[in-house]
Amino acid sequence: MALFSIFPRRKTFDHGIYPVEHKELTADKPIRRLPFAPELVIPLEQHKGKPAIPTVRVGQEVVRGEPIAEADGHVSVPMHAPATGVISDIALAPTAAGPKALAIYLKVYQAASQRVLFGLERDLATLSREALVAAVQQAGLVGLGGAAFPSHVKLMPPAGRTIETVLVNGCECEPYLTCDHRIMLEQTESLVRGIELVLRATGAERAIIGVEDNKLDAVEHLRRQLPAHLPITAEAVRTKYPQGAERMLITSLTGREVPIGGLPADVGVAVYNVGTLAQMGELLPKGQGLIERVVTVSGPGVERPGNFMVPVGTPVRFLLEQVGLKDSYGEVILGGPMMGMAVASLDVAVTKAVSGVVVLEREDLDLAERKVYPCIKCGACVEACPISLNPSVLGELAQVREYAAMAEHYHLDQCFECGCCAYVCPSNIPLTQYFRIAKAINREDK
Repeated sequence: MALFSIFPRRKTFDHGIYPVEHKELTADKPIRRLPFAPELVIPLEQHKGKPAIPTVRVGQEVVRGEPIAEADGHVSVPMHAPATGVISDIALAPTAAGPKALAIYLKVYQAASQRVLFGLERDLATLSREALVAAVQQAGLVGLGGAAFPSHVKLMPPAGRTIETVLVNGCECEPYLTCDHRIMLEQTESLVRGIELVLRATGAERAIIGVEDNKLDAVEHLRRQLPAHLPITAEAVRTKYPQGAERMLITSLTGREVPIGGLPADVGVAVYNVGTLAQMGELLPKGQGLIERVVTVSGPGVERPGNFMVPVGTPVRFLLEQVGLKDSYGEVILGGPMMGMAVASLDVAVTKAVSGVVVLEREDLDLAERKVYPCIKCGACVEACPISLNPSVLGELAQVREYAAMAEHYHLDQCFECGCCAYVCPSNIPLTQYFRIAKAINREDK
């Protein structure tokens, strides 16, 4: 009985882990705005697919919301000015991934009102499916849960595939992050409007909002607010990492398994993050582009953690100055601590993909004591892997650089780098890092 009191019989998937959540730092902090940085840096490559192409020149004045870069093909999205100001440069800028990438530098007019001055209201009810998909692309919408995949592409399933169910991902299973939690509580009307638009565009019969049961206030709030005439429900699923991963959520809420090498559309499903749909519901009626997003700033290295509406292109250094960066900070992670990326420079910019900035203190890292030991064949990584790979064998192959064999015989490409295996490894083997390197090398060899 004690076990069921801790883990109620709610829907979930096999395997996974239970990391310490740390969400109490910001879960009750409403979304608020911070001042604009003096200069914004808007990378042209902040989504899956081809980078956007600049349509402005140095010295050109732009208003907030104005398009400044156009999409380069179907799997690409445009960029819009996050503030009113002047284009100060188009040059390489540091990125979280390491290599520099082309970006538009925008000097912000601090005396401007910073109202969104560019947009054209639409009557969405009159738009055809094709026009609706085009409007989503024109808005520059991408997956705001971290993947940053262009949203309009998901509205057009491959030939022969039909979307029956739209899953709205409100799980937010990463420790520290609470921006999606606050969006569900504070931007409910926009979220519902976004879900309705996706139902129209895909022709799906229903939508299910999946929320981990550590956010039952959001589940109850959504159930009270959901219109009776729309086929939308909100369901609580068990709090377990990585419940918010696309394949895991599909299994938990529908019982369907995405085949190896397949897509959610293969089982009649499309998955969208709550932040993405809230922005869709907010921007499309106004004919505006994505210029800002909600970001959780948290961790022991932050003096005033919270959830903030942050303009795209805001330097991380400026953002942390506003919330108070402790002198004892040791590492800054964009995203959550499980799948996020530690940055080498605070001059990188907040992009559409950044859902959180987590700051750890030096004493939390304890890197000197994390000595790596040989694998003891305990099987903990196998039990933890949510897609039933064998991380132990993959790790041994990685150490001897048998990268091709990892992909050919042990399904390396199915690993989505959730970090469960490395988290539970008693030998401190950095398995996730091994797999990232192996996949990168295999891509170069193709």
